[in-house]
Amino acid sequence: MCAAAVRRVDAVAESGADDRVDVSALVVRLTSEVDEVARGKTREIQKITSQMKILALNALIESARAGKQGAGFAVVAQEVRAVGAQIEQIARDLEVQLTKRTGELIDSIGNMTERSRGDRLVDLALNAVELIDRNLYERTCDVRWWATDSAVVDCASGPSPRAAAHASQRLGVILSAYTVYLDLWLCGLDGTILANGRPDRFTVAGQNVAGQDWFKQALRLHSGDDYVAGNIRRQPLLADAQVATYCASIRSEGRSDGAPLGVLAIHFDWEPQAKAIVQGVRVDDPNRSRVLLLDADRRVIAASDGRGCLGERFPLQTAHPRNGTYRDSSGALIGFHLTPGYETYRGLGWYGVIVSRGD
Repeated sequence: MCAAAVRRVDAVAESGADDRVDVSALVVRLTSEVDEVARGKTREIQKITSQMKILALNALIESARAGKQGAGFAVVAQEVRAVGAQIEQIARDLEVQLTKRTGELIDSIGNMTERSRGDRLVDLALNAVELIDRNLYERTCDVRWWATDSAVVDCASGPSPRAAAHASQRLGVILSAYTVYLDLWLCGLDGTILANGRPDRFTVAGQNVAGQDWFKQALRLHSGDDYVAGNIRRQPLLADAQVATYCASIRSEGRSDGAPLGVLAIHFDWEPQAKAIVQGVRVDDPNRSRVLLLDADRRVIAASDGRGCLGERFPLQTAHPRNGTYRDSSGALIGFHLTPGYETYRGLGWYGVIVSRGD
């Protein structure tokens, strides 16, 4: 439901932005045509006045030949010559002023169009990172809820083959309904994996994860209401898949203030979910645009073109730390927005980024 709502907002924003860009392009075109017409007409006026000046000169020559009889005609010829010079000067001034004004107008519209494009890229970047934030907020709710499941609590409080089998079965039922996860791990306080939801696919029971960062952080949680939200990492025990690991304390009797018994770790299947989000952003030209999600270290954690994930660091220029636009050295227009978080999920300092090479 949240994803659909964001896509509708994105579509409306895209339509409005496209309308603004279309109007701007039309005004620029019409202004250029007006400038061209004005230049053409002033040149015609200058051509005509040149002809008038030649006629006036010829008239002066003929009046001089006529002597006293041509004196009156000479005055008229001089006036015609003077009027022609005045018209020629007016035409020159008109051309200069029109060229200046139309040039200023075209520049102004160009700047307005640039701002409009930049604002749209920022909005799209925000939509992308907001959508993932809402998705990950649900993960924080899942892990805290499932850590109170009786089968999970019983296995953590009294590990045994039977308790582990029951907990594994229960975790498998959860996984059958929540397909965004690769696996769920029930860990003892010493880091040993006691049970997992997909033992037929991942034989991880008995492995020790005490040295992994997410587990160390989970041991420091103060209550069952707290959680760990991990950055994107490859997990060797899950066939080196890209995962976002979320953890919560398993506590006595499932109470948030109960004594800690273990850790529940849920591994969000990052790659396909993130790919769907970045490739779903409605950019103008997918072939000339790149949609990215970056972590706090500017590491690419998702890309619409599939390149650089977990290996590339994007040189994001954040003069305005929350959001903004700029052109890079290649001329590409970059729009970015820092994660705003969602509900109790504050985010991890990630950015949504749109790179547009449309010019």
